[in-house]
Amino acid sequence: MHILYIHNDYAKPSGEETAAEAIVALLKEHGHEVEWHRRSSAEIAGSFWGQIKSLFTGLVNPCEAKAVIKHIQDFKPDLVQVQNIYPLLSPSIFPAIRKCGVPIVMRCPNYRLFCPNGLCCDMQGHVCEECFGGHEWRCAIKNCTGSRLKSIGYALRGWAARVTRRILDNVDVFIVQTEFQRQKFIQQGILEERLAILPGIMQNVEPPSEWQAGKYITYIGRCSEEKGIIEFIECARRLPCITFMVAGSYDGMPHLKENSPANVTWTGFLKGEVLRQAFLDSRMVVVPSRCYEGFPNTIVQAMQLERPVITVDLGSSGSIVQEGSTGEKFRPMDVEDLSRKVASLYSDVERCRRYGKAGRSEALRLYSRESIYARLMDIYEIAMKNAKVK
Repeated sequence: MHILYIHNDYAKPSGEETAAEAIVALLKEHGHEVEWHRRSSAEIAGSFWGQIKSLFTGLVNPCEAKAVIKHIQDFKPDLVQVQNIYPLLSPSIFPAIRKCGVPIVMRCPNYRLFCPNGLCCDMQGHVCEECFGGHEWRCAIKNCTGSRLKSIGYALRGWAARVTRRILDNVDVFIVQTEFQRQKFIQQGILEERLAILPGIMQNVEPPSEWQAGKYITYIGRCSEEKGIIEFIECARRLPCITFMVAGSYDGMPHLKENSPANVTWTGFLKGEVLRQAFLDSRMVVVPSRCYEGFPNTIVQAMQLERPVITVDLGSSGSIVQEGSTGEKFRPMDVEDLSRKVASLYSDVERCRRYGKAGRSEALRLYSRESIYARLMDIYEIAMKNAKVK
């Protein structure tokens, strides 16, 4: 197949770029020809006039629609897959693609179709669905991005996309990452037959031949309130005899390290073999996010390496971990419940081993590259059938 992949990169590298590039790599591994149509928010980063321009290009961008049409005419793809369209591509590209008669698949790693900031999480780090149902103005009122101008822009482009239906009327299949996310989309009026689940693509990693219990309770990822880092640190404070580790960037919250208890080790951002070793040094991995998440890769990475997971009973994280089988769940933002679950599991090494082994089996069954590729091909076939119906 010839596939055109369209994506607006974030100003700084993010998980969305990693995920998109992983899909493209997987397609190329199986002999498909893929071309990118990309813009980057780095083009306007730090520019006042660039930010003003983005307010308008996020609403409508006929120039980019023409550029996409030309790319399609030159490349002649069998299918177009779209990911992020803001702020430089805009919903204008969807009717343009439809006029070319090419099926459209849209990968939705977040909730931006219904929530302007995409996170379903307010500035206090609490779950928020106030914009659902066509109330995008709540984003501007609550200042959900921390910048009034930016929040107004997000609200406007969310409203414009909804009322013009440029996205909803032209996409053949929306890709979500978990059953939880699928149910949220259905609640907002997306038909079941236009939804498909495709988890994140993970590299196949092998655990050591002999399972060993690590000593750390580990948080892996960017430190921010909505990710639950505050609850993690408070849990460490309540369990001073257990060693905790934070493996991730804390640049945005430097005070956390300064005020953390002595039993917390801070490594900063890790990758590659050093990150793998951090997983293996862990007795368990904690994913305490306050928000819904899209697809928390940390959970599947832990499962692949036979580490049990304790996560919040909320959103996508809660739908991946099977309580009493691959890990445990705690009530959102409940430090006492989290501390109790951590202490109980930490003292039971055999249960840690059992959860880790079960997690590995689950990861191989559901998240292997082979199974993901097979699902992706099924999705493309559904999109082509849906496009013919239209």
